[in-house]
Amino acid sequence: MGLLAASSAVETSAQQTHLVVVGGASGTAEFRERFHEWGLTVVRAAVDRHGLDPADVVWLAERPEMDPLIDGPSRRENIEAVLGELSERAGPDDAVMIVLIGHGTSSGNESRFNVPGRDLSATDFAFLVERFGTRTVVFVNTASASGAFIAEISGPNRTVITATRSPREGNATRFGGFFADAFAGEVADTDKDERVSVLEAFAYARREVERSFEEEGLLATEHALLDDNGDGEGSDFEGEDDLDGALARTVFLSRGGGRVTDAEIAADPELAALYRQRQELEEQIAALTALKDTMDAEQYEAELEGLLVELTLTTRAIREREGGGGP
Repeated sequence: MGLLAASSAVETSAQQTHLVVVGGASGTAEFRERFHEWGLTVVRAAVDRHGLDPADVVWLAERPEMDPLIDGPSRRENIEAVLGELSERAGPDDAVMIVLIGHGTSSGNESRFNVPGRDLSATDFAFLVERFGTRTVVFVNTASASGAFIAEISGPNRTVITATRSPREGNATRFGGFFADAFAGEVADTDKDERVSVLEAFAYARREVERSFEEEGLLATEHALLDDNGDGEGSDFEGEDDLDGALARTVFLSRGGGRVTDAEIAADPELAALYRQRQELEEQIAALTALKDTMDAEQYEAELEGLLVELTLTTRAIREREGGGGP
């Protein structure tokens, strides 16, 4: 298992996770260093903190000579080749995370992600993502003018995150740095289950973007959105009518450095039972969240708190069992 793990992953020993990080055209030395640091943070977190196999990580960037971890230049043909090859190699139960870091532009009805050479549009990426079929895909565009990517890429089993809510938000964004930080540390783990879900990473980054603008006394020029129900409409989670989040809540960072394999879990009935219990709790939380608008607010908060406490205790029991070295 690697960076992303759907809640059913424990029962699927062949599942793998693949991470593709694309650093786009920077325009200036300042942005070049910034985008490099954000990309490096995600890649290091994936491998060093969350145990993803380096063979399942691809990092394309504007200047490959800046770091030995970079696999090649982020030109259009390389991005297409990497995603095309991965769509053929990845197993039917595998998960894929694609993270774009850089600048974006919009002209007319077309939004683009800027790379050295010919840019890729939202339509271009939609075509590439479509090749993954029913696999779990998390597509994160941290660039400016990225909001239009949601409508193009949205679909079943897909979580789409953009740094802006519309193509008109064209200023350089801050979202990517905070999103990377969410993977690298524990601060985004709000339910304290020792994992960071995609939803938690999104919420943390969005919250930190807002805080950074407020601290500087500036009007926010970016408003991140998340879509994971396939309707092509992103949510900001500021109101009570948001329809997204159920899928993103159940997609997580890995168990932690690959300490215990799926085979080892299957060989330990107690550990396997704990993983099943955690999966059931996650499903109950997702179901409860879907009913939020139909419930009394106090009842909803009480039931959610109870489930989160159970989830935390179950995760703690899993960690203790894993630390004990097996049955």
